[in-house]
Amino acid sequence: MRWFRRRLGRDASVEEPPQERTDPELAAEEFWRGWYELLPRISAALGEREPHRIEYELTELVARIHPDLQFSVDRGERAVYSLVITGQEDPALRPYTDAWIAAAPPDDPIWEFHDSVPPVPDPTGVTVNLGEHRFALADVRVVAQVDEEAEQVDVAVHHPLLSELDGAARDAMTFLPLDATLGERLAGRWLRRVESADNEPENAITLLELRDLIRKLDGRTEDDEPADSAQDEPEEKPDDANGA
Repeated sequence: MRWFRRRLGRDASVEEPPQERTDPELAAEEFWRGWYELLPRISAALGEREPHRIEYELTELVARIHPDLQFSVDRGERAVYSLVITGQEDPALRPYTDAWIAAAPPDDPIWEFHDSVPPVPDPTGVTVNLGEHRFALADVRVVAQVDEEAEQVDVAVHHPLLSELDGAARDAMTFLPLDATLGERLAGRWLRRVESADNEPENAITLLELRDLIRKLDGRTEDDEPADSAQDEPEEKPDDANGA
């Protein structure tokens, strides 16, 4: 259950922080001081199912880190509530989210914290209401073309109801299943070209099969790096020995 998500910026009724307060670590420290002060009111508002009572204050608090960040308060996966603050994989915002999550308290039974939108545990159990349509993500099929040299994946997304949508609604229902399946960070790391398909393509796979594919690719890439560095070490040791 998502209570609210807000994009902060010039259209928001929140004052931008002064220029001298843009240091990421200082901004993160200020956020967490404000969080602990606001937390009793946040807990009360959520407990009484009236999140609007603290929406402005929380929006203002996040804007003190950086006005271009997004945030959401959701049901948590491991805790009761989840707070996500994300720069949507914008490299310019990464120092701010890195500093924020580094200064975050450990997750506890009430709150968990994320610096990117996490994947849904089982996207095939999600149904999205969009106007008069109900989109069951279990019906989504994807074709994935892996570019191993570039370490990128191009995908085409199909749902039986996509042909009935256009514009922003079509774009939303093309990207939403991917974000729900992979999470923001993995999707941003691996997906290159994303298209929609009115007709189900050949060799299509489910969202869970796509998740397995991308996670295997991501794990393989991480495993390759230590192996390369390990191969370099034996070549350096003889040089050191000869120099001695």
